Amino acid sequence: MADLGIARVTGEADAANTLTRADLADVVHRRLGLSRAESAGVVERVLHHMCHALSEGKNVKVSGFGTFILRDKGQRIGRNPKTGVEVPIAPRRVMTFRASQIMRDRIAR
Repeated sequence: MADLGIARVTGEADAANTLTRADLADVVHRRLGLSRAESAGVVERVLHHMCHALSEGKNVKVSGFGTFILRDKGQRIGRNPKTGVEVPIAPRRVMTFRASQIMRDRIAR
């Protein structure tokens, strides 16, 4: 995976350690020399295409990063932990993310 010059997150849960759309647009601006507006547009279009594919039921794979996987879960019976009453849980579609081996190796360092 190419290094985009983005600082590694240290694990603290504050806003300074969160990579945002603006951060991605700034990296595109600095690395590719596009204007800030064009860079923001590129980031938005990539995210839009990813969201659109997922909304159509397609999985999204970004080589060297990971895969966003959609999975349909069937109806099942759950239990209210407070009262013990059984409650039906409706079928639903969930999205999971599976990091690539390259990403897992980089995170482990």
